[in-house]
Amino acid sequence: MPSPAAELTPRISAAITAAFGDDYAGSDPVLRPSQFADLQANAALALAKRLGRKPREVAEQIVAQLDVKGVCSSVEVSGPGFLNLTLDPAWISAQAGGTAADPRLGVPTEERQIVPIDYSAPNVAKEMHAGHLRTTVVGDSLARTLEHLGHTVIRQNHIGDWGTPFGMLIEHLLDVGEGSDEARLVEQDPNAFYQAARTKFDGDPEFANRARARVVALQAGDAETLRLWRELVDLSKQYFNRIYSALGVTLTDDDLAGESTYNDQLAAICDELESRGIATMSDGALCVFLDGYTGRENKPVPLIIRKSDGGYGYGTTDLATVKYRVEQLHANRVLYVIGAPQALHLNMVWDTARKAGWLTDDVEVVHVQIGNVLGPDRKMMRTRSGNPLRLMELVDEAKLTAKKVIDEARPDLDEATRAEIAPQIGVGAIKYADLSVAHDTEYVFDLERMLSLTGNTGPYLQYAAARIRSIFRNAGLTADQATTTITIAEPAERALALALLEFGPVLTQVGALLEPHRLCGYLFDLAQAFSAFYESCPVLKADDPAVRDSRLALCALTLRVLVQGLDLLGVQAPERM
Repeated sequence: MPSPAAELTPRISAAITAAFGDDYAGSDPVLRPSQFADLQANAALALAKRLGRKPREVAEQIVAQLDVKGVCSSVEVSGPGFLNLTLDPAWISAQAGGTAADPRLGVPTEERQIVPIDYSAPNVAKEMHAGHLRTTVVGDSLARTLEHLGHTVIRQNHIGDWGTPFGMLIEHLLDVGEGSDEARLVEQDPNAFYQAARTKFDGDPEFANRARARVVALQAGDAETLRLWRELVDLSKQYFNRIYSALGVTLTDDDLAGESTYNDQLAAICDELESRGIATMSDGALCVFLDGYTGRENKPVPLIIRKSDGGYGYGTTDLATVKYRVEQLHANRVLYVIGAPQALHLNMVWDTARKAGWLTDDVEVVHVQIGNVLGPDRKMMRTRSGNPLRLMELVDEAKLTAKKVIDEARPDLDEATRAEIAPQIGVGAIKYADLSVAHDTEYVFDLERMLSLTGNTGPYLQYAAARIRSIFRNAGLTADQATTTITIAEPAERALALALLEFGPVLTQVGALLEPHRLCGYLFDLAQAFSAFYESCPVLKADDPAVRDSRLALCALTLRVLVQGLDLLGVQAPERM
């Protein structure tokens, strides 16, 4: 089902061609909502400059050639030359009915692409902190949305599971004993385990020597060292999965693609780049120097792919990921949902991969830049001791606060129901607050605002869905049973139906621009349109049974779009609130 803009744009373009010839066939009418009509087109203003004529004259000539029979009830020229288009209620009704009959709710299935998405990426034996919230939540929403649009999404959780810290972590594991309470800290309180190992490494020379020797054994593939390393990774998996389960994130163990995945490829990558003259030795390190990347005093900035001690850095591993995702996964588009400060590094990696021929022109790579989560002081969120705030603490606090809110707001609900609803509201609130702002901007983490039932919040949308469900409970029906033809008569019905027709175009835009906040904005506007409809158009108390049934069908369609949209954000829609 085409949206109003999709239906009218080619008709206006055809009228422009008929009025002024093929030279003007490509003119974009630029349709947008208007307070004077359903849509307004400014095609005449731009054309008038090219034609050297008055805009109103141009607009009137377009209208004379415009065929909108069956779509618009009227077209008027207004102001300096705008086209005001009022849609025919019968057309709106038919489109709303078509959307309701469509299992996909008007969302097109796009030509399939293979899209690896690199997101979340915590470190083994380290806490996930507030900074991991955004890359995890944004990445997961994009994965859900692109899958819904018909693409094959390959989740890539590029965890930090290799490198020099594992020498001290393995030796500390041996000291405390496998299976001990201290060892279980990797699963329960990773920072405590890591800090204990770090303290020993910094203060005990004998332990530090053992740790360094263990790194050599790990890199050499020693079987016993690898077994201990896997134990640390497995314990961390359990910790990661607790977080992902609490957040309702779709990442699983099958999506892990850590640094260790590429370990066997790194030497060959360095050898190939060096043999082809792309990488050169500098101060004992193997580096790639690219045109256009300079630092202070205009000195070239290197991408170090092998350190002077023979070890490999992030640059080498990231080159391996590009090569693997293009050559093995056959990616058409690769998304890196990573902090904004990594932009320079990623661009250097991609340009190196292009120079090596591993990243071809037909593969799009995108840095979905992630801004910071700030505390009330507008600084990076930290504990009172100055450490990064643990992500699980944020989640637990959100659930606890939501429980207090629901206890006060709905004491009539039984305890079991309130206990079930609270996590859905709390987690939904923090996820929606994160997703509702542009992913490359900062925002202040404010639970009180996030949990509000008014304004652009997750609970407001969840409440809108719950309110529609209550209508059907009172009617003694399910939403699936409301299949009557939708008839548009009142202005609020019209506004709600038009909002529903924009669901498909908005999702297409989210998939193209990789901006989940556009879906949030749409759902908020839809919920507001429903609220206005609910206030001015009686549903169950409608005088005419036919009107009642039509409005129930409109409610059912609104519920489906709200629930589907929230699901693509990773937010649940409770049955009651």
